[in-house]
Amino acid sequence: MPQTEVTTSIFERIGGAVTVDRLVESFYRNMDTLPEARTIRAMHAPDLGATKGVLKRYLCEWLGGPRLYSAEKGHPRLRQRHLGFRIASAERDAWMLCMSRALAAEIADAEARAAIGTGLRNLADWMRNTADMADDAGPAHD
Repeated sequence: MPQTEVTTSIFERIGGAVTVDRLVESFYRNMDTLPEARTIRAMHAPDLGATKGVLKRYLCEWLGGPRLYSAEKGHPRLRQRHLGFRIASAERDAWMLCMSRALAAEIADAEARAAIGTGLRNLADWMRNTADMADDAGPAHD
């Protein structure tokens, strides 16, 4: 009988929803405390509870876990959902600084951490909706 290869999603590989919860909490803690993140923190409501929940559901699905985000909100349409906010290179870089530090703190698997970081850098770059003089600069990260 032929063996079938079992594929493990990155979601499962990093520890599932528990790790995603820690990642999102770390990300927003960085946003609350890093001076470089002041501008993007100001784009959010004072109470981050609902926003954290949305990001947790999105990341769970994006990483190959349960489709919680789509079940609630439909297609992500991330760029469309963020059109009301000015997102240029500085905002992208601030977001990635917060996320890179959260990834470093919460994702022990270096290969998974690198893959997630690459995917999120590409996503953050694509989210820019405002041209600026720093368009050729790569995203900031630790």
